[in-house]
Amino acid sequence: MMRWLAAMLLLIVAVPAAAQGGEVINLWSGAMPGGGKPPGPEKVGSGGSATGSVSNVTVPRMVVVRPKNPNGAAVLVIGGGGYFRIQIGSAAMPAAQWLAERGVTTFVLYYRLPGDGWNADAPFQDGARAMRMLRANAAKLGIDPKRIGVLGFSAGGHLAGALATRGADSFYPAADAVDQVSAVPDFAALIYPVVSMRAPIDTTRTFRQLKGLPDFRDAFSIEAHVSAATPPIFLAHAADDPIAAPEHSLRLHAAMLAARRPVELHLFEKGGHSFGLGKRGTDTTAWPRLFLAWMRGHGWVPPRTDEN
Repeated sequence: MMRWLAAMLLLIVAVPAAAQGGEVINLWSGAMPGGGKPPGPEKVGSGGSATGSVSNVTVPRMVVVRPKNPNGAAVLVIGGGGYFRIQIGSAAMPAAQWLAERGVTTFVLYYRLPGDGWNADAPFQDGARAMRMLRANAAKLGIDPKRIGVLGFSAGGHLAGALATRGADSFYPAADAVDQVSAVPDFAALIYPVVSMRAPIDTTRTFRQLKGLPDFRDAFSIEAHVSAATPPIFLAHAADDPIAAPEHSLRLHAAMLAARRPVELHLFEKGGHSFGLGKRGTDTTAWPRLFLAWMRGHGWVPPRTDEN
């Protein structure tokens, strides 16, 4: 028992982060599952669409963004980037900070990327481990183990969807007592997500990065794994998305309806892809408040009448 407690404490100690400061939770205390390694040290992009993105992740971890007045709810935030980089600065961190300002404790995930040379299923191993660590350490982290959600963008939405539909699967051999805890989130929000590996919308970079996995078209098409156990899902997409066609969200929405599971879809006329908290001049700027209202409607965050 003491050895198990020591392992738990080791995993949740704060250590310096390469790309973001603050409290950090490392996912693995020893050898990580899978294989491979990135070609160099972790780096942060500084030009064009790569600005603020992170690649060459060598230490999978969560950066904690704590609210001044926590309400007990927690969200694991997963940036996208086609599984070859993670949009931390433009999507994940702004969303985490926005939610923290509204009382939600957030955890920004830095996960290993197939595009950096890690095994193709490394993102799912790290995502599942992160969810298990949050639930196993809920009391220490000051969060409610029954109000832990996941929010993912683009490829991060694919990872979030995999946790929602396949979080009970074994993506890696159990390492310790943490891995006996459920990795299924209590709710999931997928923003301009990649959902399907099936034609004719199998045109994303996410698709290309996962091609090496066995039976990947079926195993990693999120809509194929919706069941009676799938948690409620919130979806937001732009109809003019040139990267992940809106059919990705539509397929998942249809699968949720067929399984009689709670689902909400917002399909905006304009906004393109990678709009983060919303593209100025389009209705996509409404999705964060719509998501917050959805969380309140389900009781994951308390009601407020003075929200702006």
